[in-house]
This record gives sequence, structure tokens and C-alpha cells, in this order.
Amino acid sequence: MTTAKRFTVSLDVIEEGQVTSAKARLMIEGEELVATGRAQRNPDDPDRPMIGDELAVARALLVLARELGHKVDEGIAAYEGHEVHVSL
Repeated sequence: MTTAKRFTVSLDVIEEGQVTSAKARLMIEGEELVATGRAQRNPDDPDRPMIGDELAVARALLVLARELGHKVDEGIAAYEGHEVHVSL
């Protein structure tokens, strides 16, 4: 039997001067996981906003993946009764 599930991640990107921040949100089992990422342009670099956006988003998604991994660790530990660490 095949079961399809959909998880949605929302991303908000804010540019303030040379700093770009991204916030990633994932709703899972009624709980919201939130992570942030940040990129700062060197004043000597050319103005390429998309690169800052992509870097900030990538960093936010990496943190979000770690947070989800910790949630998995906790769920397995609760079930098995001992500490575990899922390798991502």
C-alpha cells in the first residue's frame, strides 16, 4: 500500500542593506519548526541580491534539517528508551 504525504516549507527572505535573512518554517504533526539563515555581502563584492537570497535560504534549510533530525532523535529515543543520533 502506498501512502503519499506532503510537507510544506515556507521561506521568507528579508534584505536589509548588505544583510539578507531567511526564515524557514515547517509544520509537522501540529508543531512548527522554525530556522533562520543569514548572508552578508562584502562591500567590495558586486551587488547580486539573488546570491545573498540563495545563501541565506540554504543556511536556513540546513538548520531546519538539523532541527528535524533532532525531532527524529527524540521520537526514536522515546520509543526505544535510550538516546539515539540519526545521521543526516
